[in-house]
Amino acid sequence: GGRGGDGCPVITFPDYPAFSEIPEKEFQNVLTYLTSIPSLRDAGIGFILVIDRRQDKWTSVKASILRIAASFPGNLQLVLVLRPTGFFHRALSDIAFKFNKDEFKMKVPIIMLGSVSELQGYIDKTQLTEDLGGTLDYCHNRWLSRRTAIEGFAQKVKQTAQILQSFGTELAETELPNDVQSTSSLLATHTEKKDKMKEDIRLAVEQGDDILGSITKPVTENPDYKLNQDQLDNQTTVERLLAQLHETETAFDEFWIKHQQKLEQCLCLRNFEQNFREVKAALDIVSERLSAFRDVGNSCSHVEHILKDLANFEEKSCETIAKARMLASEGDAFIQSNHYAVDSIIPKCSELLHLCDAFTTEIEQRRNLLNKSLELHGLLEKSMKWCDEGIYLLASQPVDKCQSQDGAESALQEIEKFLDTGAGNKIKELNKIYREYAHILNEDLKEHVQKVFQKQESMEEMFQKRQVSLKKLAAKQTRPVQPVAPRPEAFVKSPCTSPEAETNTFLLGERVESTQQRFSKRQCDEEGKTTGPVGTTVGEKGWHVMNELIETERAYVEELLCVLEGYAAEMDNPLMAHLISPELQNKKDILFGNMEEIYHFHNRIFLRELENYVDYPELVGRCFLDQMEDFQIYEKYCQNKPRSESLWRQFSDSVFFQECQRKLDHKLSLDSYLLKPVQRITKYQLLLKEMLKYSKNCEGAEDLQEALTSILGILKAVNDSMHQIAITGYDGNLNELGKLLMQGSFNVWTDHKKGHSKVKDLARFKPMQRHLFLHEKAVLFCKKREENGEGYEKAPSYSYKHSLNMAAVGITENVKGDAKKFEIWYNAREEVYIIQAPTPEVKATWVNEIRKVLTSQLQACR
Repeated sequence: GGRGGDGCPVITFPDYPAFSEIPEKEFQNVLTYLTSIPSLRDAGIGFILVIDRRQDKWTSVKASILRIAASFPGNLQLVLVLRPTGFFHRALSDIAFKFNKDEFKMKVPIIMLGSVSELQGYIDKTQLTEDLGGTLDYCHNRWLSRRTAIEGFAQKVKQTAQILQSFGTELAETELPNDVQSTSSLLATHTEKKDKMKEDIRLAVEQGDDILGSITKPVTENPDYKLNQDQLDNQTTVERLLAQLHETETAFDEFWIKHQQKLEQCLCLRNFEQNFREVKAALDIVSERLSAFRDVGNSCSHVEHILKDLANFEEKSCETIAKARMLASEGDAFIQSNHYAVDSIIPKCSELLHLCDAFTTEIEQRRNLLNKSLELHGLLEKSMKWCDEGIYLLASQPVDKCQSQDGAESALQEIEKFLDTGAGNKIKELNKIYREYAHILNEDLKEHVQKVFQKQESMEEMFQKRQVSLKKLAAKQTRPVQPVAPRPEAFVKSPCTSPEAETNTFLLGERVESTQQRFSKRQCDEEGKTTGPVGTTVGEKGWHVMNELIETERAYVEELLCVLEGYAAEMDNPLMAHLISPELQNKKDILFGNMEEIYHFHNRIFLRELENYVDYPELVGRCFLDQMEDFQIYEKYCQNKPRSESLWRQFSDSVFFQECQRKLDHKLSLDSYLLKPVQRITKYQLLLKEMLKYSKNCEGAEDLQEALTSILGILKAVNDSMHQIAITGYDGNLNELGKLLMQGSFNVWTDHKKGHSKVKDLARFKPMQRHLFLHEKAVLFCKKREENGEGYEKAPSYSYKHSLNMAAVGITENVKGDAKKFEIWYNAREEVYIIQAPTPEVKATWVNEIRKVLTSQLQACR
């Protein structure tokens, strides 16, 4: 650790008896290491070697010098040898050195010294250790410990730099993932590795600071203490390594900031892309549902209902639109912050904003169209109401009073006063309506406009003719003419004629509309009178029945629409999907059956046809007969009803149904509305019976009776179907048994040729309660089982027992002692079933039906 006069490093070889036993390789490693410690500048000056051999022999001294000379790797400036102190060896060394000087082959002088004091003449005392008489602060163990620490620290710095470089390369070469989870996982993994790297650097810096602190500790404890050159070199080395470590850390930190930013941007991008896909899907669903709002309505109430639905839909869609706009705003923030994927973000933001704007525009256009439709229907309804009031006015003008001059003038004033109200109520120009409302006029609405306009024109024409007649009466008194009833054929030929159409009724030589006669007849009915001959029209009660039929039909259509839009459509609404349990999903067809088909039939066809008969209640039977085939859809609905009821019982407490009921503000739950079609088909037969009661002598009575019979047939088919689908335990396919002809409950006794005699005797006295189903190909015997509950939940089920093939069946129509009994026997009376009907009439019906089946089978065989 000492230095010579010109700063050259001093290496001391202490007196060590086993010097010759040190392996050559280790010796060279030590010399190489010692010469590498000083700085390059100091090492370049050359080293001074102090070889202490005071306790050694000359032969060993010679060997040591030769070995050092051969292995020393650095530049030598001077070699100082402390020769042996013994007299003999000292003298021998002087003589031997003179004669063997050439053997040492050193290019620097070798000086043999006899004492430490002589050594101090070459090297200052402060640069020599205590064993050489100097004052240099040196502890070999401390020196070894410090050098080991410095070398370990240097190795640590090198390894840290290599690890950081390798980690940086790994980060730079990592491909960015394409999904949120992988990106988030990668960011967490890299952050964890970075934190570990930073911790290793911190520990390395702490290690270097500890070494530096141990080097400068003497100065810290004693400010007057001067570090020797060796200590100063160590301090410089450690400071250089710490600086290198800090530079490496700084470079890594800069790289990590960029890498972390890129990963975070990637994570934001993946989240943005995922949210974009979800919002885009939601926007597509919203747009698809909006496109379904194509109906412009068929009345003011219908349009108002659609507008309400549109407003509710818009309110529900606001959340989706808000999410889309917020996501677009988020994407714009990425763009402003110079995100690396700007080219990918910009198109997505533009698409979101475009879809939002398109939705807003479309819903506004839909609203405008519906408002236009509401405006048009308002005009039409106002015109129709005006026409009805005009027709009522004409009908209410007393015929006898109009025969006088004063009466005619008074009637004329009433008409003129009424016509003055037409300015704000009637449709003025049909073509103007077509132009103004062209964008909402579909075929049905256009036809409706034409009918209303025709009704208005017809009504005005009637007023003109009435005015002409009244003016003649007002100008000159004429003999009153009794009204003549129209011929019945006038109604039959044109059952769909609107109220504005004229009939063959004549008053004072002019034709007057049929509604006038009907209203006049209504007034007369109140006094127990009739107008014209018997068979022309119904009484006031018949008009009430007709009014009830149409009003309840409108209410029925509204209720069906309410259920379809408030419940069925909501099952496909993505905003309500979270309220629907997985078991209820995709079960809409089971729950509602063909209710939508029933709604379209009544809304588009039957209701409009009924309204065409509003002034011809006695002819409404024809309306039913014309549409009777379409009423078969009720059988399909009722066949599905048990499945619907079963599904409802499972999920009646569903949050989804409760939310729908709350939105609709219904006091009754959905199952009450699912019964409406069954209740409606039953209501028709009641109304037709009532109408028939008041139309017995009218022209349309036969049609009413036929319509009632057909409706009762449909009710029977519906009832039979409901019973048939309640059969359990039958292994075959009921459809293969042919059409269900009859079904009912009976007492049944058996009398078989086979079996124990006691069983036969008991069977004769104890009847079985059986429900029979007569099909074209078989008759089924079932046991009726009542179910607990209410309404349809109380519907019975039928446990199948056995069946008889109709090809092997015979009947005995009469059984002695009971007019209600008949026999069904099988395989030439091998099995005999004695059937007791509730009444003789029921028995007769069944016997006739079985006879028809057997007869048709016989004819088929022939």
